[in-house]
Amino acid sequence: MRVKIRKGDKVEVISGRLDDKGKRGEVIKVEPEDGRIVVQGINMRTKHQRQVQAQGRTVAPGKVRFESSISISNVMLICPRCNKPTRVGLTREADRVIRVCKNEDCKSNIDE
Repeated sequence: MRVKIRKGDKVEVISGRLDDKGKRGEVIKVEPEDGRIVVQGINMRTKHQRQVQAQGRTVAPGKVRFESSISISNVMLICPRCNKPTRVGLTREADRVIRVCKNEDCKSNIDE
């Protein structure tokens, strides 16, 4: 199935962890083969990093916070025109495929 969310899109979390539900963020990375995306500021994880010395450089120890991936089915794309979460439709225009907002009031092109 074709992934309708791309890097740089604004999305809203619609299901999952309660502290992330309803939050909005920008897509940093898309993993279409796994059906997952990484969203800025969403699904934050903490890794306890040990001090490492390799090839003349030192990595400082401590806690490292980073975004973990989230399933594409748990987010909805935010339409840039109506600023609401929306389902995405695809239409053909000449030689390319364009994403379209499916809200009844909007129906605008998302890729403008």
